[in-house]
Amino acid sequence: MKTTRILLATALLAIAACKPSETTQSTSTGTSAGSDAGSAIVINGAGATFPYPIYSKWFDAYSQAHPNVKVNYQSIGSGGGIKQLTAGTVFFGASDAPMNEEQLKAAPGPVLHLPTVLGAVVPIYNVPGVNDPIRFTGAILADIYLGKITKWNDAAIAKANPGAKLPATDIAVVHRSDGSGTSFIFCDFLSKVSPEFQTKVGASTSVNWPTGVGAKGNEGVSGLVRQTPGAVGYVELIYATQNNISFGPVQNAAGEFVTASLDAVTAAASGAAANMPEDFRVSITNAPGKDAYPISSFTWLLLLEQPQDKERAKIMVDFAKWALTEGQKLAPQLHYAPLPQPVIDKEMAALAKVQIQ
Repeated sequence: MKTTRILLATALLAIAACKPSETTQSTSTGTSAGSDAGSAIVINGAGATFPYPIYSKWFDAYSQAHPNVKVNYQSIGSGGGIKQLTAGTVFFGASDAPMNEEQLKAAPGPVLHLPTVLGAVVPIYNVPGVNDPIRFTGAILADIYLGKITKWNDAAIAKANPGAKLPATDIAVVHRSDGSGTSFIFCDFLSKVSPEFQTKVGASTSVNWPTGVGAKGNEGVSGLVRQTPGAVGYVELIYATQNNISFGPVQNAAGEFVTASLDAVTAAASGAAANMPEDFRVSITNAPGKDAYPISSFTWLLLLEQPQDKERAKIMVDFAKWALTEGQKLAPQLHYAPLPQPVIDKEMAALAKVQIQ
């Protein structure tokens, strides 16, 4: 394990050295874009890395249709997005984990949770010599992240993968180092299937991991796993597919091993659509149904219901309506599942809560 930790640390340093520096957003409502964009209205937001690919696509498409609007979105993690929204350093936030009661009380006013798309978190791995996808149960993943399963040829992994030639390689555990909705989704699932994980780790955007090395963002986790033989991690589906990293099927509540896909995510959301709470804060991990992928989730755009800047609020409400209609058509090509229409209908009505006058 000492050699594994050295390899992980070396890879993490290499990633950090190659990654361009990030700047911190300093204003909540933005300023004129200056000479680069003339008199464009700039709106600043920050938060989840989970929806970053589609948000980037959406904001670019919206700005092309509205040249006077520029939306800056920083992919800093759900925890960071909630903190910056609360501090007033951004106009909107984004999170893969609904704000809890304590966070809602700390916010400068009521916060509208607006589901935008559905996605999946997948267990990724780098195990040379294993060609077939490695299957995981929730119990296996929980025990890996609890530090109880330390070898790839562990009896529990072998049982879930009959006939597979699993090496006696140490498992190099990788997790998020930043406040992360992806971590919340992953931990929410593991807490539902493992009482020990729920007790020792729990479900939050930031947890105390019993083992492993942290990396920042989905990008950092996928990069570290890709560079480290024997590594395992968790990322949003699009990061696994874009980086050509192996990811395995996960056993669902019905006992079926399901590979993450748009149809499997939609199956997980089907029950939630009929029972969506008024505040849209709902978990769909470990959903019932033989076709449901068990580590699925909505991701939320966070808007203040009583914003001081009515001009930017009006633009964000218009953007939200566009995202819930035209924007949904772009979701499948980026490996996100579109929202069920009943959920969209409820959201359209809920946008009236945002005071734009």
